[in-house]
Amino acid sequence: MTRAAIVGCGDVSVVHVEALEALSEPLGIELVAVADTDPAAAQKLAERAGVPAYASLTELLERARPDVVHITTPHDRHIDLALEALAAGVHVVLEKPLANEIAEAERLIEWLDAHPGHPKIAVCYQNRYNASAQALRGLLDSGELGDVHGAYASVVWTRTPGYYTDKPWRGQQVRSGGGLLMNQAIHTLDLIQWFLGEVTAVQGRVSTDKYGDVVDVEDTAHAYLTHGTGPTTTFYGTLTAPRHRPVELELECENARVILCDGLQVLWPDGRVDTYPERTAASGGRSYWGVSHELLIRDFYERLGEPEPFWISPREAMASLSIAKSIYDSSALAMAPGRGTTA
Repeated sequence: MTRAAIVGCGDVSVVHVEALEALSEPLGIELVAVADTDPAAAQKLAERAGVPAYASLTELLERARPDVVHITTPHDRHIDLALEALAAGVHVVLEKPLANEIAEAERLIEWLDAHPGHPKIAVCYQNRYNASAQALRGLLDSGELGDVHGAYASVVWTRTPGYYTDKPWRGQQVRSGGGLLMNQAIHTLDLIQWFLGEVTAVQGRVSTDKYGDVVDVEDTAHAYLTHGTGPTTTFYGTLTAPRHRPVELELECENARVILCDGLQVLWPDGRVDTYPERTAASGGRSYWGVSHELLIRDFYERLGEPEPFWISPREAMASLSIAKSIYDSSALAMAPGRGTTA
């Protein structure tokens, strides 16, 4: 039996509980404890899962003795907690993004490099496991689509002031590391570079168009990304829309046009349209989180006995974090005195 624990009892933790419950019998996983610095949050999740609650990871490691820890805390706690678990010989499943800042992420990667044979660690970019994403990755790898000429991506969602006042860290730069790009669009940035390759140049702007009275992070962003293989991606995101729109990712390829939006469509020049539907499933989490957390978590546990690092590693997850931070840097440079006006 593999003993699992969850540290951080906020909204996304319920998706991890559901995944662990679904995998309990087929994989022999037992959720043994949860922890949070907020006693009420810890107790609520503990009652939901039927396990003890602890006030810290340190206490949980000492008393519950887990084999794997799922870290689902605010972004600024990711690295310290991951390092504590790894140093104790415990495997880690870490929610996105990798960290709130590049320097924090580098601390983890440097520790991993200095400790060969360390426990396994995965970062939750579960959208790579979506049926549509897997189908598109397969088509790109097969060469059937030909060269990719360019891409367009958008994340057009909505938020309310209550989203931020309920959990203030979400709108605090020092804790979250950013707004839209770090909390919502980071999955799309990850898919962009996974499909089109390393991003080598970034131009972009961020702004706070709607929630400036409650946050100090952006609610809107746009960027022009250049990939090392040649194509470019135009990205737009906002949280100011009146309702959620589906996340969109379109690729203009040599042999077809590809639309990833609630599934995948491949539009061929001869009029054929190949459709790959997305998976759906009931969950206690938000619908736009998708249904692939369980697939990523299953894959991670099934690979625990393998010597190779998990494929969505901290080093792999650094790519999307770097893109987000580069957009912030580009925006700050453009708005510096003498460099133009605010977008």
